[in-house]
Amino acid sequence: MTYRDVASRPVLIWAGTALAARMPVAMAPLALVFLVRDGPGGYSLGAALASVYVLGEIVGAPLLGLRLNPDRARRHLAAGLLTGAAGFAGLGLLPGAPAGALAAFAFLAGAAPAAATGGLRTLLTDLVPERAVTQALSVESVLGSVVWAVSPAAVAGLALGVAPHVPLLLAAGSMAVSVAGLWALPARWGGKGTDTAGTARPPVPRVLAAAWPVYVTGAAGLTLLGLAEIVLPALLEQRGAGVGWSGPLLTGLAVGAGAGAFLYGLRSWPGLPRTRGLVLLCGMSACVAGVALAPGTPWIAAGLVLGGVLQSCALLTRNLALREALPPEALAAGYSVMYAAAGAGYAVTGGLAGLLLGVAAPSTAILAGVGLTLALSAVGWWGEVRRAARSAGDDGAARRPARPAAEGPPVRGGGDPERRL
Repeated sequence: MTYRDVASRPVLIWAGTALAARMPVAMAPLALVFLVRDGPGGYSLGAALASVYVLGEIVGAPLLGLRLNPDRARRHLAAGLLTGAAGFAGLGLLPGAPAGALAAFAFLAGAAPAAATGGLRTLLTDLVPERAVTQALSVESVLGSVVWAVSPAAVAGLALGVAPHVPLLLAAGSMAVSVAGLWALPARWGGKGTDTAGTARPPVPRVLAAAWPVYVTGAAGLTLLGLAEIVLPALLEQRGAGVGWSGPLLTGLAVGAGAGAFLYGLRSWPGLPRTRGLVLLCGMSACVAGVALAPGTPWIAAGLVLGGVLQSCALLTRNLALREALPPEALAAGYSVMYAAAGAGYAVTGGLAGLLLGVAAPSTAILAGVGLTLALSAVGWWGEVRRAARSAGDDGAARRPARPAAEGPPVRGGGDPERRL
């Protein structure tokens, strides 16, 4: 298990395409705040537009993900990305439009390309041998960490140094360019072992619903780190440190996540994905709890970096668990549902942070989030164990031949041939 199987020209093209498609997603919330902060609505309108954008992602990912057709993958992904680019362009070209129009553009920019993450991930795993899927997903996670580390600085620099609408125009151009990359990739996915001719399959929505424990544990970790990010400025003030440290600390978090994803792909790890995921989520919870209780900035930085390492590894185990839980033809939709679950968790985190900070200290708010994450992790793990046991029971019943009705009890002494086997 090495990264050599991933080092190929198609994967390099995929990386450029994914980078161009995901950079706008990472830029959007902060860019929307900068777009309107000097206008009548100020920061309140910016926060509302960012929330509408995230709502678009939450709605668009499952709805469009369920409609992704493996035989027309390129056409579906291109349509979503081009429509999303149009939404970003509307925001950048009409920054003075009424708030309702800006909200419509923000929703469109979030919803239309929301299924691209699941589609591109499915394409990536189709480009590599089965033995290299873990390494491919690790590369994807490293790429995402780079995007999230670079985007905030790029948005702030362009909005403050050039013009507030420039980051959104750049996002529109980047998303449009990603469409060109699709034509250098396969037009469909599912070429490896997905022939289901003559095989009865349950409806995709039912299959996706059965994998709910994976979505719960996948969203739990992102929700916890999202809470830590949102509360970080207030926590720094509580500790007597400057809030200006928030940016470097969050960059360290992203760097730690990239390093963790790379290290995870260097070798195979013992245990089932659900067990590894639970252990990693517990470790990450301990790191975030340490951040809440840390007496100074260096300890907060260490906790965030280590938490980022564990969080990226936990996310990889969730993606691998989803591959085990779903048939190949439902994977793109499953990844999209996971994306929506993470977005919903992050959105709820913002509201939870606002409520908790009004009645409790920042450190207490983070510790409450840790408790919630541990509870969600336990529920998700329990659900995965039950699902695996039920699946094993069904498989055993299917393999066990039924005794003909007219057959009597086995003759003593001769024995049942099945029991001798």
